[in-house]
Amino acid sequence: MKETRRVFRKVLEAVVIALVVALAAVVVLGVGFRKAGAALVWYDEAASILLAWLTYYGAALVALTRGHIGVPVLVERLRGRARTCVLLVGETAVIGFFLVLAWAGLRVQAALAGTTLVSMPAVPAALAQSVIPVGAVLFVVAQLLSLPRALRGGSGEAGEGGGVLP
Repeated sequence: MKETRRVFRKVLEAVVIALVVALAAVVVLGVGFRKAGAALVWYDEAASILLAWLTYYGAALVALTRGHIGVPVLVERLRGRARTCVLLVGETAVIGFFLVLAWAGLRVQAALAGTTLVSMPAVPAALAQSVIPVGAVLFVVAQLLSLPRALRGGSGEAGEGGGVLP
């Protein structure tokens, strides 16, 4: 399980880094062309999509380290069965939400079948919106991979952010 979590983390980190680099390149390119008086038609749509992808994949990465918003102080103060119960109820709610989100994302995919992006007609709209079900499933996987450690009382992996936000 530890090795699976490590590989999953490395893959998510690589995807997030690639998205950050791509978004930065698109923004710099868009600003440069706009400054030169020749705005790129596809810039706004591409930047918006990259930002959405970065948000979803980044959220999955944060979920893996249990760094998302929650009530860690409450869970940390509880002991025994009460702690386990509260943790499992919270996990069930979060995972349930993301499974519903994945289902809704698949419905969006079906509704967008055959359509393309406005400024980039060669790109299917379903591809741009695929981040909804894919990101939701990745979030669920991240939650499940980090659950055993959370049940043992840990919040994140060594050298990573914990579940407590400042």
